[in-house]
Amino acid sequence: MPSLLFTFIISLFLTPFIFTTPSNAAYNVVSFGAKSGAQTDSTQAFLKAWAAACRSATASTIYVPKGSFLVKAAVFSGPCKSTIKIMIDGTIVAPDYRSMGNSGYWILFIEVDRVAIFGGTLDAKGAAYWACRRSGKSCPVGARSITFNWASNIVVSGLTSINSQLSHVVINSCKNVAVRNVKIIAPDQSPNTDGIHVQGSTGVTITGSTIGTGDDCISIGPGTRNLWMEHIKCGPGHGISIGSLGKDKKEDGVQNVTVANSVFIGSDNGVRIKSWARPSNSFVTNIMFRNIIMTRVQYPIIVDQNYCPDNQGCPNQSSGVKVSQVTYRNIKGTSRSQAAMIFNCSSSNPCRGIRLQDINLTYMNKAATSTCRNVHGTRSGVVVPQSCV
Repeated sequence: MPSLLFTFIISLFLTPFIFTTPSNAAYNVVSFGAKSGAQTDSTQAFLKAWAAACRSATASTIYVPKGSFLVKAAVFSGPCKSTIKIMIDGTIVAPDYRSMGNSGYWILFIEVDRVAIFGGTLDAKGAAYWACRRSGKSCPVGARSITFNWASNIVVSGLTSINSQLSHVVINSCKNVAVRNVKIIAPDQSPNTDGIHVQGSTGVTITGSTIGTGDDCISIGPGTRNLWMEHIKCGPGHGISIGSLGKDKKEDGVQNVTVANSVFIGSDNGVRIKSWARPSNSFVTNIMFRNIIMTRVQYPIIVDQNYCPDNQGCPNQSSGVKVSQVTYRNIKGTSRSQAAMIFNCSSSNPCRGIRLQDINLTYMNKAATSTCRNVHGTRSGVVVPQSCV
């Protein structure tokens, strides 16, 4: 579970916020020139409000009132002198994708500490960008909706993110981040619209959130440690995925990850571990998937260490990523495919320490199957389908 210290840090944000009203907000973006309306550029007003709050020697609040505010690509950088709360009652709207350039971000927080974001909606209007990609035309690289780089002690609570061009929320090289009660929405055919992507970060918790996208609900990249996910509703999408890992030969591993008390509905995958079939020193270890309900999930449990698109760039067709100490406990529900459990592990680095306990997955009211390659582990309790582990 999250540490007591982290819980205390979150309480520092939440307790005083209960007694804060918009009229007392120190920095209202409207006071800096922001105007509601999809055609009025409010970017500079938001940046000026941020600069004032960042300079404040005492805790401050930035307030975004009801309305629709157009904000172009913007960087909110630190370090700042004190804590900052961003209270959003309105909707922040992205400009036309062509005006976003090739930076890869829309709203970027960089090197900030003790920042909390409450409520509000981010509408990236990604449909035009997806159409550009489908058309085969030359398109910009696309923008992630909200990104945190090298940040610490961050809270994101009650935020709604709609139709991101690419990933909705990115947590990169951060420490102590709490994402709670967020709602993330994109069509099931929207490309690369991961809900939340975590990499190179430690002490991240994601709780009480509903995520439906065209890619992973939550994707977990290299260097992720101590990640806790609980009460997640995932679907549509590609499930919760560790990886792809092992694309580079020298790459940080993933360890101490928990997914608990969650529901997957109509997603392509449930819980997945995925790595490239190429040499790597990366690893996945100490992973717990428990108390999970699968409903019409294509592949509820899957480990795929033979990822190699178009058979390009995988000279030995074998993953160097070491997968070990992965527990699947109390996972029940229905599979859209007969293969409800797939362990397609590396021939050179077999999966080790795989534990299956109390699994009950069925396929169209009949028996499902399990498939195993290069996997070693144990099972206990009732395991359906009968495990090949």
